[in-house]
Amino acid sequence: MRESVQAEVMMSFLVSEELAFRIPVELRYETVDPYAVRLTFHLPGDAPVTWVFGRELLVEGVLDAAGDGDVRVCPVGQTATREVHITLQVGSEQALFRAGKAPLLAFLDRTDRLVPLGSERAHADFDSHLDDALNRILAEEQSAG
Repeated sequence: MRESVQAEVMMSFLVSEELAFRIPVELRYETVDPYAVRLTFHLPGDAPVTWVFGRELLVEGVLDAAGDGDVRVCPVGQTATREVHITLQVGSEQALFRAGKAPLLAFLDRTDRLVPLGSERAHADFDSHLDDALNRILAEEQSAG
């Protein structure tokens, strides 16, 4: 059964040290992909952009610096009023977003109630995903050849 958790969080898109603007970001977690969270950024004038990365990375990042690849999450600010920076990188380009810690923790708490951390494997249907991927590859090869 497909279940999900969604939340909309306002984040600041930090264009430079002098320029930032607030944008709505949809957070989504689905039991069919229990290891991942999806963040869909609604940037003004552009089509929405979705990033998918590990839920565990977001959990670790709200508490301490996490990630060393395309996605990095790091708490900033005073302990009581901490905010979180999310850095997304493609090649040499990067985008920096700032969000409040509390809404991220509330979202993660709801995901944990749906699928407790560490129990993702019981919810993952790897065989089905593998079959779907193989069928797509075979269909592409047949249409190309």
